[in-house]
Amino acid sequence: MSAREDVLGRIRQALGETRAAVPEVVRDYRQEHPTTGPELLDLVVDRVEDYRATVLRCAPADVAATVRAALDQALGAGWAAGDVVVAPGLPQEWRPEGCDVDDDRPAVQLADRAASVTAVAVAIAETGTLVLDGSPACGRRALSLLPDCLVCVVTADQVVGGVPEGLARLDPLRPLTMVSGPSATSDIELERVEGVHGPRTLVVVLVQPPRVGG
Repeated sequence: MSAREDVLGRIRQALGETRAAVPEVVRDYRQEHPTTGPELLDLVVDRVEDYRATVLRCAPADVAATVRAALDQALGAGWAAGDVVVAPGLPQEWRPEGCDVDDDRPAVQLADRAASVTAVAVAIAETGTLVLDGSPACGRRALSLLPDCLVCVVTADQVVGGVPEGLARLDPLRPLTMVSGPSATSDIELERVEGVHGPRTLVVVLVQPPRVGG
């Protein structure tokens, strides 16, 4: 018998038959967000920008150019090959020239990179949260935490309204990383400091089809 089993056994013996039955959890909270369509994309942009992140919208054919623009904006137009590393499963047509592909190098080496580019598993509009799940397109967790700038590509069909909808799309056994704006904290005097636990800069490339009539 392990020490854990011994302790739990003593607790059960002490409780005897007086243990109260565990009540069933009532799950009557809202399951679906009322916002849909273009308004849903506007909502996620509003919430992400409220966290001091930058959102660049683009058409499906312009992803690589927009990612390049995001990197130019964050790093300066003179960034060199090797400054940026992308998730190994990021679609080829989304990758701008001059980026390395993450090859499971030691995590400490990722901290020397200026930026990383990943996809997401889901984006939650109500909270402005991006969720990465460790899949090849999202990359390992260190890829989204160690470089000083993170560029995330989000497609319109990955945007959901609320947290319950987002969780329903995710595998709870995967290593989930939830990103709500650049990494930030504040001290006892409420002075905001960015880049403490992760990237100082977050840029979201939102891929959406053109709106009808405009």
